[in-house]
Amino acid sequence: MKIKLNKTKVMKWFNHISTVLLFTILIGLLFMVIISKASGGEPKIFGYQLKTVLSGSMEPGIKTGSIIAVKPGGDMTRFKENDVITFMEEEGYLVTHRITEVVKSGEQTLYRTKGDNNDAEDLNPVLSDNVVAEYTGFTIPYVGYFIDFAQSKNGAFLLLIPGLILLGYAGFIFWRTLSEIDVSNKRGSKNEKSEASPNQT
Repeated sequence: MKIKLNKTKVMKWFNHISTVLLFTILIGLLFMVIISKASGGEPKIFGYQLKTVLSGSMEPGIKTGSIIAVKPGGDMTRFKENDVITFMEEEGYLVTHRITEVVKSGEQTLYRTKGDNNDAEDLNPVLSDNVVAEYTGFTIPYVGYFIDFAQSKNGAFLLLIPGLILLGYAGFIFWRTLSEIDVSNKRGSKNEKSEASPNQT
């Protein structure tokens, strides 16, 4: 009897925890989609920008398809060796790599950079004026794929997905509750019949 009660308690705790996690994930994804759509690009939260990583040059620390939080602004000459910065390449795209050396050239500051997963340093030093932000160390693997799709023409449909999942989950909980009530009623009926039947000798 104690074992059954313990199993029941464990299952209830498991259901509660899984429900909280599911709702947290769904609300977080919905929040990110709305912010992404409202900003017309990558989401911005409390002054931090969320960037999508499109290559594996910084693996294993930053995986392809991850989102990272970067802090823009400030003195772009302040960085030192081993800091990770996001900078604009000449081709017009953003790169997030680690500083391997700080080079002072007159009044200018340049950074030699390298991806952690690359064999060699980047070909051209980065001028401090081309630095966009500093990597904060915060990353969420693979969510960048989701954000990229959210920015596409079909991304609006993502706004419906969390609502549909929540609706389906609510239906499941309702069905399970009704099933438990039905089982309890059947057990109660059996117990009443057992108590009502006379003892045979």
